[in-house]
Amino acid sequence: MQSLARRQSSVRHCSRFFLNEFQRRTRSFTSRSSSALSDQLLINDTDSFVLVEGNASSRTVVLNRPSVLNALNVPLMSRLHKLYESWEDNPDIGFVVMKGNGNGFCAGADIVSVHDMIKKGNIDGSKEIFRRVYSFAYLLHTYLKPNVAILDRVTMGGGAAISIPGTFRIATDKTVYATPETLIGLHPDAGASFHLSHLPGYLGEYLGLTGDRLNGVEMISCGLATDYSHSANVREIEECLKNLITDDPSVIETSLEKYSDFDYPDNNSVLKRMEMVDKCFSHDTVEEIIEALESEAAKTNDGWYNSTLKKLKYASPLSLKISLRSIREGRFQTLDQCLIREFRMTSRAMSCQISGDFCEGVRAQMVDKDFAPKWDPPSLEHVSTDMVDQYFSPLSPLEPELDLPTKQREAFT
Repeated sequence: MQSLARRQSSVRHCSRFFLNEFQRRTRSFTSRSSSALSDQLLINDTDSFVLVEGNASSRTVVLNRPSVLNALNVPLMSRLHKLYESWEDNPDIGFVVMKGNGNGFCAGADIVSVHDMIKKGNIDGSKEIFRRVYSFAYLLHTYLKPNVAILDRVTMGGGAAISIPGTFRIATDKTVYATPETLIGLHPDAGASFHLSHLPGYLGEYLGLTGDRLNGVEMISCGLATDYSHSANVREIEECLKNLITDDPSVIETSLEKYSDFDYPDNNSVLKRMEMVDKCFSHDTVEEIIEALESEAAKTNDGWYNSTLKKLKYASPLSLKISLRSIREGRFQTLDQCLIREFRMTSRAMSCQISGDFCEGVRAQMVDKDFAPKWDPPSLEHVSTDMVDQYFSPLSPLEPELDLPTKQREAFT
């Protein structure tokens, strides 16, 4: 495995490529003493799940559902999308900062509400939040102004989706990142198959299938974050960003570097086991991955193998199979292609026509909290190739596909 220093150097090199692209494509910026009336109305509207702070030449959006770890719902995503669109053409605004209120950045989509919609027969409503999150992920990926996401504390699922595509992602010593969708009968979505598939080796397969967590040091080490700082520095970072008058990503980068901390993943980190990860998770099927883990577990006293096996055997067998295929396809697809494919997969899960694993997983984890899901199919051997194929097939004419503005908004490649 590459050393942490080499990995951070690689992240910085990649970051600078995007910074150069931003400089090439960003509109000219001019500092003005006052904002447009429409922007003032947005700032003053505090009766919302998204709050706005006006700064010298930037805006800070605050995800504001702290009681549910800022879980994403339709009103929140609708407002977030409108704000970003309104700021992109505003010459008074050079960059955008995103953070969460309370004890987390964002725990992902409000899946309990989605579960309730499905139970009430509102399938279209259950899909809408995912449509909004996926569309925003693409907007952020193609955004013409720098975006700085402060990923302090919980950053999971959809929380990663609305931040990872941006220019800067600041992880802290309190950051907790995960894509735990297989544990609730879903799949790593909202662009996760793209981001996971581009991680070193087969780390993406490991994270996507097991739902295991990474901390802030691990995020910067593998490239999911661009910056790392102790949580105690967050307020100073925010103040620094508020006072910046720029639209130049390199200026923002230099400012953030003042608060950078350096640390190594501890000895228990999965990043210290990349040889083991690659050996087991490089196989073509979930069955082969499990067989490899069991074989290695029999040869050693290392508890990591049995711990990993336990996570896989708890997850939905169907979710494991579609997730592995999704991540593998993500290696050869652009972000927009991944988003469109993932929306098809999520639509299948919401309809419950192939399996009701999503509702069962949410029930077991979030509603009844008995942590004893009854998966259908109950085992890997009962998951047919045809079932998996259905998740990846185009939607019917009665089900609108995810429509992304790929012709109007060219993605970075």
